[in-house]
Amino acid sequence: MIIRALFVLLALLLPGVPSLPCAATPQEGGETIVIDKQNFTLTLQTADGTPVKVYRIACGTGFGNKTRRGDHKTPEGTFRINQILNARGLSHDFGDGRGPVRNAYGPWFLRLDVPGYRDIGIHGTHLPESIGTRATEGCIRLTNEDIADLKSRVRLGMSVTILPDPSDAL
Repeated sequence: MIIRALFVLLALLLPGVPSLPCAATPQEGGETIVIDKQNFTLTLQTADGTPVKVYRIACGTGFGNKTRRGDHKTPEGTFRINQILNARGLSHDFGDGRGPVRNAYGPWFLRLDVPGYRDIGIHGTHLPESIGTRATEGCIRLTNEDIADLKSRVRLGMSVTILPDPSDAL
């Protein structure tokens, strides 16, 4: 408990220091999200760890834990959903020479409270073929159908744990 409190304090004081990766702490309602970068899955689960629904994902192209802006790594640790945004019509320039892509985030963007980073979240995609790969700039990407389904099941403050990929350390 003391070690977890120290990690939380460090995460608040020093951007880039992740929360302690551990089992998600249930809120009222009891469901949590666990993201497995190694197996490209997002699992909505009950407080006792029973899977409710499993979704396929894409995650960051960079290996390891997020340490700086632009490293294309998906952060690891336990975070909370702090905003649910209607992303319809939002554009993003992926720097590939094609310019801004309209509806790049699909219909919904679930923003996470990652210390030091404002724009990390779980969202849809304009590239459903990227699911199951390392294809993002650090966010978690689902198909548009899956993000719509997930959005109907989540709430503000819900705990999201992103597990490290053991191969990231290699």
